[in-house]
Amino acid sequence: MRVSISELTLIALGLCSVHVLAADTLSTNGISTCLTGAEIQVQKLDVTYTRSTRVVVFDVAGTNAKQQNVTASLSVYAYGNEIYSKSFDPCGSENHVEELCPVPSGVFQATGSQQIPESFASQIPAIAFAIPDLDGQVKLELKSKDDIHKVACIETQLSNGKSAQMPSVTYAAAGVAGAALAMSGLSAIGAAGHPGAASSSPGFGDVMGWFHSMATNGMLSVSYPAVYRSFTKNFAFSTGLIPWGQMQQSIDNFRKSTGGNLTENSYDFLRNATLEFSNGSSTDTSSKVKRGFNLIVGAADLTIRDVSTSYSANSTSGDEASDDTVKKVVSGIEAWAEQLTIPQANIFMTCLLIFAIVIAAITVGILLLKVILELWALYGSFPAKLTNFRKDYWGLLARTITNLILLLYGIWVLYCVYQLTGGDSWAAKVLAVVTLVIFTGVLIFFSLRIWYMARKYKASQGDASGLYEDTETWRKYSLFYDNYKKDYWWLFVPAIVYMFVKGVIIAAGNGHGLVQSAGQLIVEALMLALLLWYRPYVAKSSQWINISIQVVRVLSVACVLIFVEELGLSQTTKTVTGIVLIVVQSALTGILAILIAANAIILCVRENPHAKRRREAKKMNRDIDDLTPLDARESLLMENPPRKEYTEMSKFNFTGPYELPGPLRSEVTIKPYRKHRPFGGPSWLS
Repeated sequence: MRVSISELTLIALGLCSVHVLAADTLSTNGISTCLTGAEIQVQKLDVTYTRSTRVVVFDVAGTNAKQQNVTASLSVYAYGNEIYSKSFDPCGSENHVEELCPVPSGVFQATGSQQIPESFASQIPAIAFAIPDLDGQVKLELKSKDDIHKVACIETQLSNGKSAQMPSVTYAAAGVAGAALAMSGLSAIGAAGHPGAASSSPGFGDVMGWFHSMATNGMLSVSYPAVYRSFTKNFAFSTGLIPWGQMQQSIDNFRKSTGGNLTENSYDFLRNATLEFSNGSSTDTSSKVKRGFNLIVGAADLTIRDVSTSYSANSTSGDEASDDTVKKVVSGIEAWAEQLTIPQANIFMTCLLIFAIVIAAITVGILLLKVILELWALYGSFPAKLTNFRKDYWGLLARTITNLILLLYGIWVLYCVYQLTGGDSWAAKVLAVVTLVIFTGVLIFFSLRIWYMARKYKASQGDASGLYEDTETWRKYSLFYDNYKKDYWWLFVPAIVYMFVKGVIIAAGNGHGLVQSAGQLIVEALMLALLLWYRPYVAKSSQWINISIQVVRVLSVACVLIFVEELGLSQTTKTVTGIVLIVVQSALTGILAILIAANAIILCVRENPHAKRRREAKKMNRDIDDLTPLDARESLLMENPPRKEYTEMSKFNFTGPYELPGPLRSEVTIKPYRKHRPFGGPSWLS
């Protein structure tokens, strides 16, 4: 029986869980050598099988030092396990491969196509064409017949064209974040002039915080299934990592001039490198297709079909792959960033430049808004609600930047600590220290200031409600505590500590997946316990949303523990866990998107509880101002009368004569009442 190269490759394609790149096709993806100093160098191996036509097209090119007869050994791996292995003689009668009998000397190339019989094609499971990021590899070894030593070793990944990393997912996530930002802005405008008004939930901070969690789940030094690794990259934009070639080259030049080493840590190097992960794979993973085992049995009995082949022993392929491609083994934060073509030493500077661009855009946007409002005030009827936006330009800009710092603080701590531990440019390290100190200092200043204001209000009013009721205080500091109940205004401090500790654990623990995962699990569990114990949010919807997000965070980190190499779990178990994580996290993201859309309606019809209580308090104060000591109306008729306002009213005795307060009673003598006899008339007139 004769079996050509195309048929052997098709066997591998059917057996493996395949990485997916084009609908209805299975193909090889990349090639690498697994033998140093190989006599036969294969620079190109492209094989594609199309299900609709059942045609295999192959293109092989390489060089050989001398003509020689070889034996071949083909191994197929799926999810880290060897599921097929076969040795054969290309010149034998059973498995004859014309292109390898013998292997010609010099440069050789073989291209061709073959129609695959229906009986064979039907054994390839349909799921292999649909599941994204499948994990499969093929290894082909050639040994010389003369002295049984290896003359070539080729490894290639298998692909079917679909991946969990898709631009459409990134755009959709950015759209959800943009919608949340718009809703937060509308909520702020609607609450202008109403101290105590909580922002809508889920807001921009909630959504971005959730995206940060999904992104950082992919940064740990564990053996991820490729399907989950690809999924987490969809949310890299939320952490400030946006692939931009010119920016990366500029950062490389900056690092080079400040002590950086660009040998294996530059944008140009990554463009020509093959990244390999700790599990030996550079592609994605999915659930194992058990039907592939059955394909091996059918392949052994496959009948040879004619192959249309063009063969040239001395020609050179124009598409020949470069032999300069290098491998780089990566893991953790480095692996996550370099998949985006961002060198690990450029991570902090990339985030810093993106942050600077965002700040510049915000500044220009607020300035443009001020110009529009000024023109509106000059030539039109200006709404009273927008007065603060018009008059408080610098204050609005400062609060916006502070809000951005609070939003990015956890990610910023992560990148700064990582730069200090793994960076190579002294200037970048200085910038990391300076910015981290500034950001931390800003948050500490506001924390101390709010704490001081709370103590001041407690001393004068008995509680910290002034943080919510005083217009000026609310305008300056509410971004830290606006969603919390009055008794739990302080909860923003544990939230800041939570972000700081989480960032330090991920960055400082890089390279130690078990430490990172266990540390994160403890921090997330403590935060969940805090939320469940206090239930600090004003609105029930905020309560439910934030606690649900925190529950999923805890479960996600618990699942990531399964990927830790020290536990020694199988690749199949990791793949199934990765798919479960994707489903759960995608479901929560979809729910947040639906809730944001629903908030567009709720924001217009439901009054904020703080604003409602403030309106009722003003109404009661007006009623009190209208009362006189002998007014028939009593405070018991009013709804929830404030005790402070009724302190003096309790001194009136409505059933007897008016009595002055104690201190005044001793100084004033009240004469008994006697009727006056006018004009000194007779006593009987009395």
